[in-house]
Amino acid sequence: MSWQFNAENENKFQDLLKRYPKKNSLALPALWMIQYQDGWICEDAMKFLAKKLDTSPMDIYSVASFYTMFHLQPIGKYNIQVCKTLSCKLRGSEDIKKHIENRLGIKAGESTKDMKFTITEVECLGSCGTAPCVCINEDYIQNTTPQMIDEILDGLK
Repeated sequence: MSWQFNAENENKFQDLLKRYPKKNSLALPALWMIQYQDGWICEDAMKFLAKKLDTSPMDIYSVASFYTMFHLQPIGKYNIQVCKTLSCKLRGSEDIKKHIENRLGIKAGESTKDMKFTITEVECLGSCGTAPCVCINEDYIQNTTPQMIDEILDGLK
């Protein structure tokens, strides 16, 4: 196992250990640190974290794989998340998703060959009142239209 925290994240981890009464409670914050460090969470990182938290790699995997916010494979520089819940579907998220897929030449769950874009369908972005909602990395686009998507993608290319 060769994966490890960088020095900054190791320091953060040690500081967090002092605040949590049970080590395994650190799983979510530590998974975030791994993902921010590498852009995704590899198997070696999950084994590393399991050892640090005195738990099994399967426990860490079960947490990491449960949440759509964690990426268990490399993703593009721009992760385009399209909400697929009822509010967004009723307001056209399926058409938005198809527009993005056609524009980038990939399907949801795929990345462009240059690893610039990934399209991800997510269960809920928590913006039902401004549906359809799309999130690119951490920026929300609300009341999304195909024209808005085109403007944003043109700016990112």
